[in-house]
Amino acid sequence: MTKKNVPLILASSSPRRRELLQTLGLSFTVITSDVDETTAEHLSASEVVEELSLRKAKEVASRLTEGVVLGSDTVVVLDDQILGKPVDEMDAYRMLSMLQGQEHTVYSGVALIDVETGRAEVSHSLTHVRIRALTEQEIKSYIATGEPMDKAGSYAIQGIGATIVEGINGDYFTVVGLPLGLTSTLLTRFGMPIL
Repeated sequence: MTKKNVPLILASSSPRRRELLQTLGLSFTVITSDVDETTAEHLSASEVVEELSLRKAKEVASRLTEGVVLGSDTVVVLDDQILGKPVDEMDAYRMLSMLQGQEHTVYSGVALIDVETGRAEVSHSLTHVRIRALTEQEIKSYIATGEPMDKAGSYAIQGIGATIVEGINGDYFTVVGLPLGLTSTLLTRFGMPIL
């Protein structure tokens, strides 16, 4: 069953997710979710992004009477340690110092909820990213741009942060914050095919 006339709602304040969803040619509205993003310590990175994606989508869906709500979450993982958004510049420096010269994994979760039926699906994508060796001055200069401050792992692959990325293995859009292939697959299963 196609749900072309059902509104799509993005449960995220992220301008990057908004831009990525726009590239799929979909019309949607943005309703920011307001959820506690703390999770149990025993959860794996994939479980964390799936739980938070679903939590965000559920919170927005609870305020609506119709529509399909899309929630998403992204984390950066180095040596089994989850790196979220930096709390300040010192935290950004700590994360970038850890990531430089190393390969890490970025996980992005995607959740969809049909408000009317309550049907929900959640999945995730992962991509390996290698950050080149950085000098102390390069790290400080990058932080001074302000770009790292609201990004998981303290860098943005789609911005100036592209200059510190040596290579990736996997889906680029997973690193930006919304895996478009996975999102398209889920939307199709909810009767909202992209193609």
